[in-house]
Amino acid sequence: MTRADLQEALKNANVMAFLRAIRLGEGTADEAGYYRVVGGGTFTDDRWHPNVRVFIKRYNVHSSAAGAYQIINRTWQSLKRLYGFPDFSPACQDEAAVALIRGRRALNDVIAGRFHEAVAKCSKEWASLPGSTAGQRTETIEAVRQAYMDAGGTLA
Repeated sequence: MTRADLQEALKNANVMAFLRAIRLGEGTADEAGYYRVVGGGTFTDDRWHPNVRVFIKRYNVHSSAAGAYQIINRTWQSLKRLYGFPDFSPACQDEAAVALIRGRRALNDVIAGRFHEAVAKCSKEWASLPGSTAGQRTETIEAVRQAYMDAGGTLA
């Protein structure tokens, strides 16, 4: 898959709705979410991933998660090499999220409206999705489905 393929996938209404649903649990549903660092801080320079390590006392872990999809720096650097993302702008973050969905073999499910299948596969990527075993707080399937539907997603 190329970067152009990621951009093409973003033209699909179900893909865009699924991205909105992911953001619900990541605490980044608002437009400022593209500039949010784990723990609630923000950054302003989107020329690169902010790579700010934050200690999350609740889970006793450090994380560099940032942006709308709370992508950690290590994952971002890998995606940047694979797809040639020039920056950490909102557009590149959306493309990266599609790449992560594809990496979980869920992109076809998302496009086809197989919502529950897509959530199950992506819960290994996003700890806030229902079914995640990461040990963090998860959203209910009802809340995620409602966010998806409110954003224009359709079910198979």
